[in-house]
Amino acid sequence: MALVPLRPGRAAGRLLPLFCGGTRSKGASLSPGVPGRLGQRRYKKDVLPSPEGPAPSVSITEIRQYLRAHDIPFHDGYSCLHTPSLFTADHADQPSQAAASAPYTLFIDKTTGSFLCTATLAEGTWQDFQANVELWHRGIPPATSEEMEEDMRQASEDARCIWDRALPLWELLDEEETNKTKAMFGISLVSNATLKRFGVRYLRTAKSLVFPWFSPRNATLKGLKLVRVEKKGNTVAYLEETLPRIDSYHNLFGLPLIGCRDTELVLTGWELDALALHQAAGVASLALPRGTTCLPPALLPYLEQFKRITLWLGEDLRSWEAAKLFARKLSLKRCSLVRPGNLQPRPLEALNQGLNFTKILRAALPASHKSIISFRQLREEVFGELANTEQVAGIKWMRFPELNKLLKGHRRGELTVFTGPTGSGKTTFISEYALDLCMQGVCTLWGSFEINNVRLAKIMLTQFAGRRLEDQLELYDEWADRFEDLPLYFMTFHGQQNIKTVIDTMQHAVYMYDITHVIIDNLQFMMGQDHLSVDRLIAQDYIVGAFRKFATDNNCHITLVIHPRKEDDEKELQTASIFGSAKASQEADNVLILQERKLTTGPGKRFLQVSKNRFDGDVGIFPLEFSKASLTFSSSKSKSRLKKVKEEKELLAKKALEGGIGASKKP
Repeated sequence: MALVPLRPGRAAGRLLPLFCGGTRSKGASLSPGVPGRLGQRRYKKDVLPSPEGPAPSVSITEIRQYLRAHDIPFHDGYSCLHTPSLFTADHADQPSQAAASAPYTLFIDKTTGSFLCTATLAEGTWQDFQANVELWHRGIPPATSEEMEEDMRQASEDARCIWDRALPLWELLDEEETNKTKAMFGISLVSNATLKRFGVRYLRTAKSLVFPWFSPRNATLKGLKLVRVEKKGNTVAYLEETLPRIDSYHNLFGLPLIGCRDTELVLTGWELDALALHQAAGVASLALPRGTTCLPPALLPYLEQFKRITLWLGEDLRSWEAAKLFARKLSLKRCSLVRPGNLQPRPLEALNQGLNFTKILRAALPASHKSIISFRQLREEVFGELANTEQVAGIKWMRFPELNKLLKGHRRGELTVFTGPTGSGKTTFISEYALDLCMQGVCTLWGSFEINNVRLAKIMLTQFAGRRLEDQLELYDEWADRFEDLPLYFMTFHGQQNIKTVIDTMQHAVYMYDITHVIIDNLQFMMGQDHLSVDRLIAQDYIVGAFRKFATDNNCHITLVIHPRKEDDEKELQTASIFGSAKASQEADNVLILQERKLTTGPGKRFLQVSKNRFDGDVGIFPLEFSKASLTFSSSKSKSRLKKVKEEKELLAKKALEGGIGASKKP
């Protein structure tokens, strides 16, 4: 069986996505001149990054200088520079001649230099833009191939078949069925007029709401999203599917209803919330393609026309964190945030409770603030953390419930240091540790400098499937398709790397893909040729400080693997066993140690020790059971007994004092 190759990232230059995750669909603008749906195509397809390294970065100053040097007019937007498009049919002349009366429909991202033409949907990197300007000056029209449309044609046909079978809710057989269906989705108070205005339909055979995606150029159906309800006891879950896959599906639901003169917008994380907002408040509202998971930079040009954007993404702490992150992309000075709370739930719930939308929107907090603030400005946020302790604790691990008892959860903005003896399975454990979070929607970036990405992906796929796929190759495509849907990316570095290059790549990933968890395996590979003339301890302190600053500035969790010092194999590792000075353990919010007790009669036993926990101070140790078939450390057969292991540790420590084997001092 031929293996499916990993696809290179479009603009990253150093990133490989294993990801088409998130399933969210949108509507499209049908009005000429209004930014519409993103059935994006590259004007030049499959332009791979240079094997020598990433595409060179570009600053906003260099972009402005280049545009002025080539007589291309532009003006500043919030996230992009606006210029006349090179790709529209009326631009056959030179830029300076065509620009006088041309609409500014081409947007250049100020951070990355990537561009998007909303009139033709042509898009590419800054280097692509420069190449087309040169062709333009030679009188050669830019390439605007239809290759991407060919790739999406099948998905469009499938979407059309589903769309034709779907019916408007108000055209179902009887009023009782309509009311029952609306109640199932929690939209009993959403009027038929609102559903009709947004073009929402219902597919009876799949019991799913259908949200359409139209082409902005000719109003043809490009795709759709299906949402169905699944109940488990008292819990209601909304399951989503999209056509085509999310990697070619960037859509802002509600965009066809936005007028070219609208300057204020409410941005939501769910299509049903956009319906509620439009009906209850009469405001312009859009729903993001992937909710609170990420805000793709490719969507930013469609939001340039708005002078004020209010982000009302949900009702939990995760939505609040996402809103603050997205506001940085959209420009803090024009953004306001609706803080989640009992009196400010998500828009659909607010509609069902009969709350005052105008009051909630007026109470939205400005995203930007001065460098010095008072407790009055922090008061509500402090109360929010006290009232939502479970959400503040972070995302819980599904495979490691004992770890939840100690760390309480995985939180953004923290630095975790992980160490363990050579050959104990550090990479195998940390890959499952990260995979667990990634499967729950945590956008993850892997920096594996010790083993190559193919081997790492193989380990993670085996852990994901929970079986040896070597013995069941007929199942490979099924599991690979599901694995590909995870929000997972890999840096293409291998071996020793410069810390600045790694930080720049991480910064790019956070901006482009809203990465919230970065794994660096391991720190020793950051200390290569560039630090030969510098004391290694000083170099390590600098690198640890750089990662600490990155985690704080970008509200991103970094898990940093560090090898331990060379110590007696009979002794268990401690926090002081981490290689280097004390700075790594001092800067870290969490310190995890993979302990291994070697036995002469068989395989050793492994334990995970939490030796530092800045969140609430709980530390301890619990056993891990390794399955060679699935390469997993988590055990599904029995619950680990944390208390018993603590007692065993105390007994070992007592024996050590009496001259026995060495033992950890941690109870």
